Amino acid sequence: MKAILLARVSSKEQEEGQSIPAQVRRLREYAEKNQLSVIHEFQLTESSTKNTRKEFDKILGLITKSKECIALVADTVDRFQRGFRESVIFAEPLQQGKVVLHFLRERLILDQNSTSSDKTRWDLNVVMARSYVLQLSDNVKRSLEQARKEGTRAGLAPLGYLNVRDKNDKKDVIPDPDRSHLIVKIFEMYSTGNYSIRQIAFEMEKLGLRNKKGNPVNLSKIDDILKDSFYYGVMKTKDGPYPHRHEPLISYKLFERVQQIRLNRVQKPFQSVAKPFIFRGLITCGNCECLVTPEIKRGKYIYYSCTNAKKTCRRDYVNENIFLDNIGSYFDDLSLTQDMIDAITEYIKQGYESEGKFQKAQRVRLEKELEQLQQRISKLYDDHYDGNIPADFFNKKLNEYKDRECEIVHEMERYTVANENAHITANTVLSLASRARDIFESSEVDEKRQLLNFVFQNLELKEKKLSVTLREPFKMIKDASLSGKRPRICR
Repeated sequence: MKAILLARVSSKEQEEGQSIPAQVRRLREYAEKNQLSVIHEFQLTESSTKNTRKEFDKILGLITKSKECIALVADTVDRFQRGFRESVIFAEPLQQGKVVLHFLRERLILDQNSTSSDKTRWDLNVVMARSYVLQLSDNVKRSLEQARKEGTRAGLAPLGYLNVRDKNDKKDVIPDPDRSHLIVKIFEMYSTGNYSIRQIAFEMEKLGLRNKKGNPVNLSKIDDILKDSFYYGVMKTKDGPYPHRHEPLISYKLFERVQQIRLNRVQKPFQSVAKPFIFRGLITCGNCECLVTPEIKRGKYIYYSCTNAKKTCRRDYVNENIFLDNIGSYFDDLSLTQDMIDAITEYIKQGYESEGKFQKAQRVRLEKELEQLQQRISKLYDDHYDGNIPADFFNKKLNEYKDRECEIVHEMERYTVANENAHITANTVLSLASRARDIFESSEVDEKRQLLNFVFQNLELKEKKLSVTLREPFKMIKDASLSGKRPRICR
């Protein structure tokens, strides 16, 4: 008689000696002993229900198409099935005499002539297999809840992190020393607004970033990374966001900046072009808020106009040189003498030192509140497991606590400032502001775009003129330059 061998295993059972090779060896020995001619071997894992069903469909196809009876041999009933679905599917082939089921461990053989006693034994073993599956599901749910309670990642760590075990042999997630800095660079590049996902993927391939299979990171993976809040300290679960205790790679501020740029690009897409333009994608129409796009006239002159996507505006063309003159005048307003730079730098340094004391006190307060909140969450879980509180109350309070936990994490992020380097940063910004026009005029197009993003917050086209909003601290610097006085800094 021809035979099909079926070996099936889960990852947990692999560790317990029930590996597929061990099963296959026993099945082959059984087939040889009972003079069964093996025509196919199926090896299934429980990592994918969809794939498992496809394999069972193939088995059923081989049986139904065969002109003779086929023996289907499995190590145990629970290797063959984990529920009654398979019992229903194979009931007809069994009754028609097209298949005989062999279960080694139970020493059970089922065919069209099997007694009710044998069929009952089969059903009882299916019930036990089903119970095993339900227990596994409960264990997974408990482990996920415990992981959320402890603020740990359950499952494979995202790219840029590694799954390890600590000194107590507990599972942990730590930054990957070979990849984490490149993940940070992905966020930093995108946050400038000067790089597309395609450009970032190309740059990452040059820098050697590879996924955990050793392949270059594709566009969809870059997009997934940019959307993943895990990198700043919050993991997403089906029950909502939860702060984790693993070391974040980026700040919440950087993550939010990236999300704003992603949203703007979805709302205001522009086609990529071979020739780079200084203001491409940076200017919006002051009338209809549509994007202002460049065109080349007569082969060399660059003009900008509103796309009029909403059909409510008029397309007035403005030469790029007018924009450059506008920008140049703003850069001129940022000019400061060295004495003013030194005075403002010292003033900012003193301000940061004073603010640093306030921030430290705020962080201590938030850390204390976070510790109390985590203790409440832990007690809430214990009361829930012990059956002291109903499920609806548990879910309501847990959501309240988790929302506040996220708020605290974000608030603490805002108070994280490197105060000891503030005066150095201030001096650098002030020096850059004083040389902004020279730097802009001597730079390449990509560098010009980076400088525009760094200095200006909004660029709008109004009545054929460029209206701009300066970012801080450049607005403050402009006011100081025009007045010739030390600025008043509000904190």
